[in-house]
Amino acid sequence: MSIRHGLLALLSKGPRYGYQLRVEFEASTGATWPLNIGQVYTTLSRMERDGLVAPGGADDQGRAVYTITEAGREELERWFGTPVDQADRPRDELAIKLAMAVATGSVDVHAVVLAQRMAAMGALQKLTRAKRAASGGLAERLVLDSLIFKAEAEQRWLDHCEAVLREKKA
Repeated sequence: MSIRHGLLALLSKGPRYGYQLRVEFEASTGATWPLNIGQVYTTLSRMERDGLVAPGGADDQGRAVYTITEAGREELERWFGTPVDQADRPRDELAIKLAMAVATGSVDVHAVVLAQRMAAMGALQKLTRAKRAASGGLAERLVLDSLIFKAEAEQRWLDHCEAVLREKKA
């Protein structure tokens, strides 16, 4: 997901000012994607240039608000209607790291797996605590659930790696 599409989704609910967009974006993503306020305003400027948002005047406290345009709604509809392709996701650094550890022949691959397992377990515990403490509603819950499932999948994959390494040794 791009910041651009996240901000468009928030603006589809009505006019918003920059700081409000930042807070709502972070709440919607379970605070797993913190934004710098500069990113928000830079993205809003680009979207305004591209005709996706328009300045909507100021609120009662003088803050500049933005509204989504028809072109912005069309872009958002296109984004929601397009599945995320596996190829569009960043490369899996952990898989590459383990492959390189095996390929070098001089690295204790079991130690690499163990270190990753400990880090993944810590992340899983942190995410589970965050989910229990979450108050951001359904959007936050879905993001945290996704991250928990990914951490659990990483644990299962590490189990598989250890089994393959044991098999190779035997």
